[in-house]
Amino acid sequence: MSALKRALFVITIFTLSISLTGCGAGLNASTRQISQVTDGVEANVINEQNNIRVVNLLVVATADQNAVLVGTIVNAKDAPDTLLGIAINGSVATLTGTTTLLKNTPIIFEGDSANAKSVSPGFTSPAGSRVQVSLFFARAGEITVDALVRGATDIYENVTSGAAVSAPAATTTENE
Repeated sequence: MSALKRALFVITIFTLSISLTGCGAGLNASTRQISQVTDGVEANVINEQNNIRVVNLLVVATADQNAVLVGTIVNAKDAPDTLLGIAINGSVATLTGTTTLLKNTPIIFEGDSANAKSVSPGFTSPAGSRVQVSLFFARAGEITVDALVRGATDIYENVTSGAAVSAPAATTTENE
């Protein structure tokens, strides 16, 4: 009889340890429901004609009261699209650099790999707030997101409203 009690005790302890460690939460555990792991927001226009993905988009508020866009835009379709313009918090932003979205060739705002820049003047929203950012495309139409505003500190300290990015020059080869 003591062996039966001992076996029951071991089974009870095992069952309690499984349920207390959270393994019993299943597929709907709150830790499995995390969808945003960065400050930036994401958006998509995916249909038969378009496959535009906006990744890690946020706005950096600079000391000179400008809003600078940070993020990446990718087109996964064979047909190219064009980024026509950007509005940050209702103000049209100056867009310089690459605006044509070729298949799997991203437009990158800010950072070492940046090939585009978007700056909106007269920006007074404080860091920590959220603002509307609208992206206008020739084929995909409009994408509007509710983006976080970050200050130009920490990892964003090198984000400035100056030094516009110019579009890369077309390369030609001469026949000799």
